[in-house]
Amino acid sequence: MDYFKRIRKYYPLKDEVINRNLQIRPYESNMRSQYLSHECHFEISGSIMQYLCYLLGVLTVAFAQELEECFENCTEYRPHAPLVLCSYLPMEYLACIEPVDLNGNETRRLELDGFGCTKWGGERYEDVQKSKVMCIVLQGITCHGNRTFQKDGFPCIKYEGHYFVTTLIYSVLLGFLGMDRFCLGHTGTAVGKLMTLGGVGIWWIVDVVLLVTGSLRPEQGSNWVPYY
Repeated sequence: MDYFKRIRKYYPLKDEVINRNLQIRPYESNMRSQYLSHECHFEISGSIMQYLCYLLGVLTVAFAQELEECFENCTEYRPHAPLVLCSYLPMEYLACIEPVDLNGNETRRLELDGFGCTKWGGERYEDVQKSKVMCIVLQGITCHGNRTFQKDGFPCIKYEGHYFVTTLIYSVLLGFLGMDRFCLGHTGTAVGKLMTLGGVGIWWIVDVVLLVTGSLRPEQGSNWVPYY
């Protein structure tokens, strides 16, 4: 009797559909099957959702416990943990020293596995030597691993305040007095150029050509300071 009341609730029927003896006509049997299929569908969907919610809760708790353990005592690196390797941090979170000058000692550079520079600068990007330097993670930054490490890819370039345009102007206007070579640190040849008044003009012109072609550079191997 309860069953037919539920049918009336979800699928209202006329009085003649269900007689006094509760005998079901042929087409009423189809409606009962349709109702049962709907009810079964709702029950299965609810069970699946409950199972998924339970599974999600278990995974969340397990992941939270793993994160807590990693924060407190994480001895090995876990890729899915919240802490990244210190060596993966960008430069904004690191303090790195300048590349070390090895004074052309290639053997020492090989022993140090690429740490330090044996030559400085270069006209093209391919000519610039790359070096490893020592970096340390800034205070207040949390990461996994050693906070002091070597980082590769630093160009062997140093600037000592030499500007190409300024030096070229000195060479053109005051080159006969050796001002260009004085500015670049070539003191010995600058004195000779001054004493000969630019080699009677020839040395003066040659130095202008050498500057333009990149053959005349600062004495200490430093690079021209770029203009921004």
